[in-house]
Order: sequence, then structure tokens, then C-alpha cells
Amino acid sequence: MPIKIPQTLPASHLLKKENIFVMDEGRASKQDIRPLNIAILNLMPEKERTELQLLRLLGNTPLQVNVTFLHTASYASKNVSKSHLDTFYSSIDEVKDENFDGMIITGAPVEHLDFEEVSYWDELADIMEWTNTHVTSVMHICWGAQAALYYHYGIDKFELDEKCFGIFEHDVRHPKTRLVRGFNDTYYAPHSRYTAVSEEEIKKNDRLTLLSASEEAGAFLIKSKDSKHIMITGHLEYDADTLAEEYERDLAKGVDIAKPKNYFPNGDITQEPKNTWRSHTHLLFSNWLNYYVYQETPFDWDSSNL
Repeated sequence: MPIKIPQTLPASHLLKKENIFVMDEGRASKQDIRPLNIAILNLMPEKERTELQLLRLLGNTPLQVNVTFLHTASYASKNVSKSHLDTFYSSIDEVKDENFDGMIITGAPVEHLDFEEVSYWDELADIMEWTNTHVTSVMHICWGAQAALYYHYGIDKFELDEKCFGIFEHDVRHPKTRLVRGFNDTYYAPHSRYTAVSEEEIKKNDRLTLLSASEEAGAFLIKSKDSKHIMITGHLEYDADTLAEEYERDLAKGVDIAKPKNYFPNGDITQEPKNTWRSHTHLLFSNWLNYYVYQETPFDWDSSNL
């Protein structure tokens, strides 16, 4: 799915080097199709890295995708320039009258706080409420998944005794569900978090289905019965070296943290980690875009009763 993004976005030339199909506005305007409009609420501190990770995945299926990056107006990120945000991002107020076929809400490094203590929680709650009438399907990642479970379904997070950090094996619980179509019965995925959600509370909620979980890492892939919300408690979008960089960053800060589990070859931190989750990541995003966005979104939003 070619993605249409500004030519000057820093991720653009990196995506082209990886042979990801990036389309400029001139070529896009000549295609006689309605593109999918995807919004990304990027709450991660390293925004440019997250942009690249997500755009790489959105650009791997056959239709045109228009991407709109959103930022919170009530909190200014300290890890990205104001000029980058001004050039490539919009606030929710600027797009609140628009409709989107799909949306991604990323994680954020605020899990040590109660949801209501997060400085932009009220704004995020308003955005999540807005998605009910303006977005066909929303994918929530890591803390974004916990926030969605709390806001939409009343399921709170809880603190872990130690950080869930590493690459963990997961089982597919509902293999006939379209979101996991083509998945192996077991697969690997990265996690990096200090909190978790209860499998039992998810299973007891008749509006949710637990599609995949790990014995070590717990609930992982959750779908609402109406397919409005997809919640991923880990970070399938991560690059091979992302956990290593997080580990080195925490050590430099003096954080008492164990090395990520099942990650470094032979447990040796001097060896380069391998990406053992890439194929399932692409498959998940492709399934979401195809089955829950493209095939479900109205062609004409003006006549929709979403």
C-alpha cells in the first residue's frame, strides 16, 4: 500500500532506501481511487523513529494511504523540534471535523502514572471519544492499548514486580479471527513495560476477545467484538536494536534493570540482536488495514452512519 507523505519528512528518504513504496502528491492525484486516510497520534518521545517504524508497516499493502500525524496540544514533546511538529503534525482541533478510515494511537512513557495523572489525559480521552464517530477502526499500542482498555472498557492496569522486557513467545487463541489470519500457532513479539492488564478481566468482558497471549508476558492482542478497537500490549513495530538502545539508555540513567530476556544472541550483550518478529508484524498490519479498515470503512463518509 503506497503511502503518501510529504517529500520533506525525514523518514521519506529512509523508506525509499528500504524500497518502501512512497508516493508524492503529484502521482497520488492521478490515481482514480479513494485512498485510505490514516491518522497517527504519536505519543512516543522519539517521534521521528516511531514515524519511520509505523510508515514502514503501512506501506506494505496494495492501496494508497494518506497519513496524518497528530500531536497533543496540551503537552509539548521535549524530544522533537517545534519546527518538525509545526511542519508535519496537526492537533485534534485542526482535524476534528474530518473522518479517518483508521487510526493508530502509540504508546507513551507515562505508565508509572495513574491515567488521570497524565498531563494530557483529558485531551486523550476526548480524542478516544471522538474516534467513536470519526474513525472506522483504531489500533492502540502498548500504553495506548492500556489507555483504551481503561477508557472504553473500564479495565485498569497494574504494576509488575519487575519490568516486562524482552522478546516473548505468544500463542494464538482464536486462529480463525481475520486479524491473525496467516499467523503461526506461536510467534514472538517485543515487550517493554512496567505495567500489565488482567487476562481474566479481558476474558470476562463480553465486548472483548483475547486473541493472543504469552505465559511470560500476559495478554497481548485484544480485539473488541465490533472490531472498532485493536489493542496490542507490546511493540511489534520495534526495530531489531530498539530494546538494546532502551537497555543502554536505562543503564546510563542508573536504572537497576535486567537485560532484555530472549533478546541478545546467547545472552551476550555484545552480539547484535536479531529481528524474530518482523514477518508477523507486517502480517498484523496488513490484516488490520485489509479486513478492519479497507473492507469496513464507508466509501462516502458523508452518507455513513458510523
